Amino acid sequence: MSTLSKFQTYMTGRKALLPLALVLSVLSSFAGMAPFILIWFIVREFITAGASSQALVQTYAWWAAGLAVASIIIYFMALSSSHLAAFRVECNMRRYAMKKVVNMPLGFFDNNTSGRIRKVIDDNAGITHSFLAHQMPDLAGSVVMPLTVIVMVFVFDWHLGLACMVPLIISMFLMKSMMGKKSQDFTRNYMDALERMNTEAVEYVRGIPVVKVFQQTVFSFKNFHKSIEEYKDLVIQCTKLWQLPMSVYTVVINGFTFFLVPAAILLIGHTGNYGTVILNMFLYILVTPVFSHCIMRSMYISQAMGQAKEAIDRLENLTATATLPEPKNLHKIKTSDISFHHVSFSYPGANKKAVDSVTFNIQPGQTVALVGASGGGKTTIARLVPRFWDANEGEVCIGGINVKNITHNDLMKHISFVFQNTRLFKTSLLENIRYGNPNASLDEVNRAVDLAQCREIIDRLPNGLNTMIGTEGTYLSGGEQQRIALARAFLKNAPIVVLDEATAFTDPENEHLIQQALKKLAKGKTVLMIAHRLTSIVGADNILVINEGKIAEQGTHNELINKKGIYTHMWNEYKQSVKWTIRKEACHA
Repeated sequence: MSTLSKFQTYMTGRKALLPLALVLSVLSSFAGMAPFILIWFIVREFITAGASSQALVQTYAWWAAGLAVASIIIYFMALSSSHLAAFRVECNMRRYAMKKVVNMPLGFFDNNTSGRIRKVIDDNAGITHSFLAHQMPDLAGSVVMPLTVIVMVFVFDWHLGLACMVPLIISMFLMKSMMGKKSQDFTRNYMDALERMNTEAVEYVRGIPVVKVFQQTVFSFKNFHKSIEEYKDLVIQCTKLWQLPMSVYTVVINGFTFFLVPAAILLIGHTGNYGTVILNMFLYILVTPVFSHCIMRSMYISQAMGQAKEAIDRLENLTATATLPEPKNLHKIKTSDISFHHVSFSYPGANKKAVDSVTFNIQPGQTVALVGASGGGKTTIARLVPRFWDANEGEVCIGGINVKNITHNDLMKHISFVFQNTRLFKTSLLENIRYGNPNASLDEVNRAVDLAQCREIIDRLPNGLNTMIGTEGTYLSGGEQQRIALARAFLKNAPIVVLDEATAFTDPENEHLIQQALKKLAKGKTVLMIAHRLTSIVGADNILVINEGKIAEQGTHNELINKKGIYTHMWNEYKQSVKWTIRKEACHA
């Protein structure tokens, strides 16, 4: 499908506006060309008829002025039409992309940063708007005007017409060389560099507190600095690449006079007809700058077309990830047991399985913990339950029903999440907590606050639950945010809870409070938890030791200790690390 055809699919009800803009642009071009011809007629009348043609000259002058004004008005109407079409396309592209992104599997957001998603959707939609609103109306005029002028210059004097064609042909060859594959590759690389720089900038801004605490500089973020350097090198390389051909092009395309004057002198010497040749040369000097204007405009249009194509391709590539299919035969969750049956999963594009033939069961009300080295597959296993991704092989079941056969809404209703990286929205604490249950009463919210050990946070804030979080408001520490996230989970009160290292980055005080809250949250619920601190899972009903995507060991804490295997080694290392202390002399070193 061509780029213009893709744009048409986003116009919905305004498809006629773009062709209308093109037609109006052509009419504006014709109206804008007419005054040049009328000026030539006026000069001819002065040379041939003198003062006797004053009335005719005035008529030509009024027509020239009227057509010039008409050209401006018609072009304004063309731009109005194209802008209306462009706004519709831009709006629909954003709506389409956000609708697709919202329905993406949750795992999609692990592979695509918020900075990149914003850049692809927002900036690329803006690029298409600029092309459709401004460059597209000029496209018709840029095609029709040169053809009209070429016909005209050959009609008046084909000798001088040939002289005009020489710089035009040279300029077109130069333009083709500059707007070829190298230009397309540059556009692609340029937009890649912008995406990388935008993503790294977002990460850097988020990390500024860490930079300030440790008194580091921007160079602490090597990826950000590298992306800036890559962008700079790319632009400099492009500038040097086009420096010579662009200089030659500028000289040639504006040098029609250097070809016309010698041709006119030769023509006068051959025919002896001074008046006609000079009069025709005057017309050509008036109209030949149109070539320069049209070719430059064509270059910008070609470049804008390439950027628009790249923009719409990037947006469609971002949203090309398949959404998880909704089941045809609906099944309702009746019990909260979880079972994995020979489950295997590989991330898109990966050669190695992240999860390899995993089988285990969690009965209702039980707590099962996943432990193991980083990158072993713990998080992937946990995230297959709420369908962050779908298993490639085997079945993940809740209540004996494959999660693929459970509607998304029903699945989300039965599962609460508490991740190590929490997100609070820039709104009140009350609204942040109510994301767990939008219909909850204030009493229910306060109960969730108490269960999540958040009361002291609320009490010390100036407006309590109505305190705004984020910009122009209040910021909470990581441990405090984690407790607010737990309040959401309490308010949701789902029968299944997935905990992903909920206390991994909290301070000791917050960790103690969070552990107390987690015990209350897990009471009577089916819990699948990823453990960071082994002391938090000693009482788990079953512990799965995950190694390279497989279950290496499983059992209770005491059973695994007696096996003297991987878990025993992990436990001994953990106990040793707990005893670590910083010597007094090290503090003064």
